[in-house]
Amino acid sequence: MAENVVLLGFWPSSFAMRVKIALAEKGIKYESKEENLFDKSPLLLEMNPVDKKIPVLIHDGKPICESLIIIQYIDEVWHHKSPLMPSDSYLRSQARFWADYVDKNIYGIGKRIWSGKGEDQEAAKKEMIGFLKNMEAELGDKHFFGGESIGFVDVALVPFTTWFYTYETFGNLSVEAECPKLIAWAKRCSQKESVSASLADPHDIYDFALGLRMKYGIQ
Repeated sequence: MAENVVLLGFWPSSFAMRVKIALAEKGIKYESKEENLFDKSPLLLEMNPVDKKIPVLIHDGKPICESLIIIQYIDEVWHHKSPLMPSDSYLRSQARFWADYVDKNIYGIGKRIWSGKGEDQEAAKKEMIGFLKNMEAELGDKHFFGGESIGFVDVALVPFTTWFYTYETFGNLSVEAECPKLIAWAKRCSQKESVSASLADPHDIYDFALGLRMKYGIQ
């Protein structure tokens, strides 16, 4: 009997892109339903009534919320192909730590760069570079955060690289100049079809952010 897998997402969302990559890595066929976050669908409100956010994975009618939890669910349920989490307990704990570090930093800092100005934007730029340098140090000389193959931390971070052009343009900074190894890692990730097919175009992301700035009157 075929499984029914539905993803409620929003195309510029790095959190939704994560789930798309995980599903693609596992070769899972699914139906993608695009949400309008300014006019949320009854299905989204039913499947995630607590915080009403995307992404939501609906597997055989059962909702799973929060992108990192969804990725771990996908890895556990479809464990027979392309494992994303290490088999070693300690290494799993480290992968969870770094994915959590990504979640606690990059989205909020990035938003302050593309939607901010003045002193707060300058502070956010410094925080972003500090964050990225920490990620680069953790990557070290490995091909991927997961070692020789893409793993949990790679899936958690790489969708945010689609926002780098937006950060750079509005923040007048260069990620590659500051963190060349991280950009090389992003390029290696994008050579995988599971990644490249799941990521939004950076210029489309920029246009989206520009539209939000105009909508909210940010000069």
